[in-house]
Parts: sequence; C-alpha cells; structure tokens
Amino acid sequence: MTLTLFPVRLLLAACMMLLAWPLALVASLGTEDQEPEQPLALWRKVVDALLRALMRTMWFMGGFYHVSVKGRQALPSEAAILTLAPHSSYFDAIPVTMTMSSIVMKAESRDIPIWGTLMRYIRPVLVSRSDQSSRRRTVEEIRRRALSRGRWPQIMIFPEGTCTNRTCLISFKPGAFIPGVAVQPVVLRYPNKLDTITWTWQGPSALAILWLTLCQPYSRLEIEFLPVYHPSAEEKQDPALFARNVRRVMAEALGVSVTDYTFEDCQLALAEGQLRLPADTCLLEFARLVRGLGLKPEQLEQQLDEHCERARRRGPARLSLEEFASQLDLPVSEPLRDLFSLFDEHGDGDVDLREYVVALSVVCRPSRPLDTIQLAFKMYGRQEDGSIDEEALSTILKTALGVAELPVTRLFRAIDEEAQGRVTFDDFARFAEMHPDFAEEYLHPAQQHFESSSQTPPSVPTPNGFCADFSPENSDAGVRGQPLSKKLD
Repeated sequence: MTLTLFPVRLLLAACMMLLAWPLALVASLGTEDQEPEQPLALWRKVVDALLRALMRTMWFMGGFYHVSVKGRQALPSEAAILTLAPHSSYFDAIPVTMTMSSIVMKAESRDIPIWGTLMRYIRPVLVSRSDQSSRRRTVEEIRRRALSRGRWPQIMIFPEGTCTNRTCLISFKPGAFIPGVAVQPVVLRYPNKLDTITWTWQGPSALAILWLTLCQPYSRLEIEFLPVYHPSAEEKQDPALFARNVRRVMAEALGVSVTDYTFEDCQLALAEGQLRLPADTCLLEFARLVRGLGLKPEQLEQQLDEHCERARRRGPARLSLEEFASQLDLPVSEPLRDLFSLFDEHGDGDVDLREYVVALSVVCRPSRPLDTIQLAFKMYGRQEDGSIDEEALSTILKTALGVAELPVTRLFRAIDEEAQGRVTFDDFARFAEMHPDFAEEYLHPAQQHFESSSQTPPSVPTPNGFCADFSPENSDAGVRGQPLSKKLD
C-alpha cells in the first residue's frame, strides 16, 4: 500500500486542498474580525458550498468513503456551541470541514501554509500560548459569539483540550461552558478494526498516523449529534458543574467511563527525572484538588519562593485548617478540607506547611525533582549549614513522591559517608549525580512506576493510611466532597 495506494491518495488529497485554497483566500480577505453579514451574499453561499464539497472530497480521497451522521445538528440560534469528544486525532477536523463551524485554535496555526488560510475562512477563535492574557480574551470572545443569537457561525470546541486514546473522557476545560448558554454535545466514534488514527502526546508521530491511515483500504467515522443541553440556573453559575454534567451525558452515549485526570496529570506521572512517581502516588489527587480550588500550577510556580520562605520561618509549627486557608488566601471550603486532610497525617487537625510546599513544587515542576529537593532543604535545613537529619529526609521524599511509607535509611547512610548524622543539599546533589538511578536502587527497587499514558493507578493512598479508589470508573463519582479519611467507606 505504501508503494501504490498511499502516494495516489496523498496526491489527490493535496490537489483538493490546493483547489480549496484560493477560494478560502478570497472569501476570507478583510472579514477575519468582522461579524458575518446576515443573510450571506449569494457568492459567499456558493463559495461555502464549493469548499464543503472540496473538503469532503479530500477526506474521501484519504479513505473516509462514508462518514455516518446520526442525530440533527442544531441551528446556531438553538445552540451556539458544539462540544465534541473524545478528541483523539487530527482527523477530528472532518466534522469541522463538513459543517464549516468555527473552532478555537492556536494563533500560530494561521501561519501554516494553505491549511492556515482554510482555517481563517471559518473565522476561528484564536488563542496565543505566549500571551498570558490571551486565554481571558478567548473566553470573552467565545461568550460574545455565543450570545450573538446566531449571527456568528457555531463554535466547535473539544473541551478535553488534548488528544486521548478514547478509553474514557478526561476533565473538560470550562471555556465552552462559561457563557452559560445551551450547548449541543457531539460524540465521535472510529469503528475501525485497526486503529491508525489515534494521535496522543505519546505514540506514533503525526506523519506515521497519516501514512498508516492512507494505507488502509478504508476508514470509518461516526458523528452523533446529541440533544441540545440546556443548563440549569445552578450550572450557569458553576461552569465546572456544567462541564461535568455534559461530560457525563457524552460518556453515557459513548459507553465509556469518566476520569478527573488531565493531560497535566500525565505530565506529572510520566515526568522524566530521578524521582519518578510510583503508581500509588497521591500527588495526582493533590494536583486535582489544587485545580479544584482554582489554583493554576503555572501561576503557583512563580510564588514558590514566597511560600518556601514563609514555611521556613514557621519551621515545624503546625497549622490549623483556618490558618492553612489564611496562608493560601482562600476561604474554608470542602475542596480545601480535602486538600488539608492529605497532609493531616495523624488526623489531629493540623498540618506542616512545608509538606504542602514540597508537594506543590513537584506539581509545578514535575521534570525538575532536584529543584524540589533543594527547596525542601531550605525549609527543613538548619540555619547554620542547611543540613538535615534522616527523619527530615524521609519526610521530604515521602511528600515528594506522594507515598505513606518509604525506607530511606540505606539512602541516607549512602549519602552520609562520614556518618555525621546529617547531610546537606550539596551532599545529596553529588550523590544523585554519581548515582542517577538512586531512587530505583535505594528507595523502591520493587515498586511499579508509571510507564505509559494508558496506565492509571488503581488507587490513590493518602498520607494518613486510607485509600481512595480513583480509577476512571470511580474518579468522578462517590468521592467528590468527602474528606479523604472517609473515602474508604
């Protein structure tokens, strides 16, 4: 197929795109930021029909001979936003080109030759990753279009925000649900015997996916438009609740489970480094609770030094729930209680702020474990020389790995060559440089680590010895809003 079918299909699909390019270029000149005229001029209707036909032909040439469509697409006046899931491939662009709906895309994509011109034609909502205020403006633009009562094209949004392998629906980002307007859920299925379309952050490259798919005799796609979802008054006030409920409807239609794990959790679990997280870490739950409190790791990273200095000054003095909330500048709430209970090791109602800062550093900088260890030494070390004893090292490493028990005696003795009973960060760093695999050798040689994006921890232990089930089937139900010490029941 590589020598016969593949080059023919690639050439024909490229020809269709090249034919569509001048039409899209002419039709999009000077209209990118303007509200579409109503009704559309005749020539624009003709261009729109031609572009739809050319794009459908392009996918046909790629082997998608039949795209099954179930249900009815709502009118823009009925649902201004279409939420699509699961997002698993760049072939998910098929429903976009079939409907010519707007999408939310990276601003840099406009500069892609030919394809960028085609995307400009559908009047996308642009977001720039390099501009910190871009996300806010993107949400405002989505709200403006959603409240235009059908004057703008519908916006297709993939609320997962990244590609997954379709085994479950991950957390939905709130952007599509902040406007509080009716949305139409749309589910995608690829009922092919051989999966060549899935393109996640790990696995085959984009070119490999294209090559494998074009070598198949044919590929199938099913698009199902579900009934329009009208939010309740409570959902309009709480976009996260709105998103969860829409996700549940879509998961039921797909026959898959839901999980509160996100792409960022995958990055945390699979981060490269000398302290790779074990499969039973509770830091994934910690990261979820941090997100639930509206705290974003990218913003918190800038405050790590400030938190570190505050925790260093307090030393071993423990905080009550109210004091902990004050330190984080947050009101006491159920999610905060859950976060607090992660560090309330003995159930005494107080926590060590230093442990929170260590865990926060791991979540903010998953691929830089030595930076976290250095920060911990600053908080736990003596003022004279910054050294710590074995107990402090045990606390630091247990918190950094998110486990309840961790044998560190062998490691401490190996670092403390002169048997002084204390080690400095320089000692630790030198030892880590000489023994890059020290964690596997000294800490948990027999423990299982995350090895692929498809591996999900069967349970998440908490520091106080209780264990909550956070498998995909249960992560969204049965645990939310409960103190961690009660989740075992």
